Amino acid sequence: MLGLGALGVVVGADLQRSTERFVAPLRENDPTGLTGLLPSGGFRYYSVVGHVPTRTPADYVLRVHGLVDRPLDLTMGDLARMPQTELVRDFQCVTGWRVADVRWTGVRLAAVLEAAGLRAGAAALTFRSFDGVYDESLTIEQARRPDVLVALTMLDGPITHDHGGPVRLYVAPMYGYKSLKWLAEIEAVATVAPGFWEREGYDVDGWIGRSNGRDDEPV
Repeated sequence: MLGLGALGVVVGADLQRSTERFVAPLRENDPTGLTGLLPSGGFRYYSVVGHVPTRTPADYVLRVHGLVDRPLDLTMGDLARMPQTELVRDFQCVTGWRVADVRWTGVRLAAVLEAAGLRAGAAALTFRSFDGVYDESLTIEQARRPDVLVALTMLDGPITHDHGGPVRLYVAPMYGYKSLKWLAEIEAVATVAPGFWEREGYDVDGWIGRSNGRDDEPV
């Protein structure tokens, strides 16, 4: 398996995606965590729970609620019909590894907030994963940046389950823990609530190169 994964990195994205389809079921049923060592498009696989349920594009729904005028339940079709933005940006993990020039497409988070209509008093967002545990936060100012996406594709294809699909958050200028995987819920709230990794000691504002005691090159 290690050899097959390494070969995929060398010879291209098509073989790598085939490798991921082979490896994903093994990861889902691996109590040892050793399959996390396998290459996954240059990314490493992290989860805060032992098992993450799978949602397909057909049954996926993103709930947007809280301090909004129009609560939304957005399907994959709804998100695909909204204006799409493409970004080619690095992905930087706070643990030190980096994947260069990842192509992302999706809906600007600002557009989702505009569709929902923020109420007076909404100052931050809480994001929740359908793994049932992982959560994250951004201020409204951060969320409105043009390089923050509700991402629908990455690496020139649909977002795989291992990469947080079918829909994940991508916050380009911040460390990867802010780009919540398996995005299920966006709640507009009055104050920032520290997310899962902040409660473990990471900075709430996870700017690349300007937080967590690291000096990585900004994205």
